[in-house]
Amino acid sequence: MGRVLPLSFFNRSALTVARSLLGKYLVRRRNGAVAAAVITEVEAYVGPQDKACHAHRGRTARNAVMFGPAGHWYVYFVYGMHWMLNIVTGPQDYPAAVLIRGVGHWNGPGKLTKALGIDGCLNGKMTHRKSGLWIEDPGCLVPQNAMQRTPRIGVAYAEDWALKPYRFVLRKV
Repeated sequence: MGRVLPLSFFNRSALTVARSLLGKYLVRRRNGAVAAAVITEVEAYVGPQDKACHAHRGRTARNAVMFGPAGHWYVYFVYGMHWMLNIVTGPQDYPAAVLIRGVGHWNGPGKLTKALGIDGCLNGKMTHRKSGLWIEDPGCLVPQNAMQRTPRIGVAYAEDWALKPYRFVLRKV
């Protein structure tokens, strides 16, 4: 597929990382098997001022990983049934992350985590082969016209922040 993305890739703004993740491969190794799929949809959460960001109201036990170094997984449980997979971005102590919403034919963050066996055990782990979950770059550049930018999904409570075009989708061209 390609080379494993270095931690420096994630030590940039959430918006830059989100755009750059489209077309990369999310790779999962478990029980001796490796599965990989192209990242097709992501959402950026840009820091404490972002009312849709989990860190908007400060640091908690749940979101503490977001305040750590870039390139670590932030995995949390919602609605009592779904795990959400995020990658921490930007400088340490600045809570920002990118939610992985779709990979391959799995269109939905809960569907992809279920299909790939991703759960809270990965929370706080580094994106690396050692963790069993990492991202690879196949070396192909995704053209701008292959990306669509839209408002994020399911964050209407965030007022004006819900309208920000922080969702990025890989289009079929």
